[in-house]
Amino acid sequence: MGEKYIRIGKILNTQGNRGALRVLPLTDYPERFQKMARVQVSINDQLRELSIEDSFFHKKYIIIKFKEIQDMNAAGELKGGFLVVTRDELVPLPEDSYYIFDLIGIEVFDSGGGRLGIMTDIIQTGSNDVYVVETEAKPLLIPALKQVVKEIDLDGRRIVVQIPEGLDD
Repeated sequence: MGEKYIRIGKILNTQGNRGALRVLPLTDYPERFQKMARVQVSINDQLRELSIEDSFFHKKYIIIKFKEIQDMNAAGELKGGFLVVTRDELVPLPEDSYYIFDLIGIEVFDSGGGRLGIMTDIIQTGSNDVYVVETEAKPLLIPALKQVVKEIDLDGRRIVVQIPEGLDD
């Protein structure tokens, strides 16, 4: 896979005996599956383009039926695979919003120019995200708030933050 693909769903298991699959959405926009006609499935480093015949929500999962998959055995071969898209197929984000995969691995600096570390994770709390920055000492948890995050430069692979008082202890 030369081009970088982004995972939007993980195939967990078969669903019923007619070839449908239970998919865990890995996207903030699971409704996208109901608008898509085709999707790439990545399994064992191989890509396979499949046509979506039907999709619907079931609990926290998406049930997808592909035209090319006619029975449970054929569906079982896709178990453990990922539904993937290219960057240009991503759902556009609102202004000042970023994809998590774009932020992981980015360098984090304080407002004085000192390097704090590398962002290794993002905790989604509901109210605001929290950036996990791996430092030399211990992980630093930085709230993703406008008054804290001063600059995000994806091209330059750097973030500048103003650490709130008491957070850097």
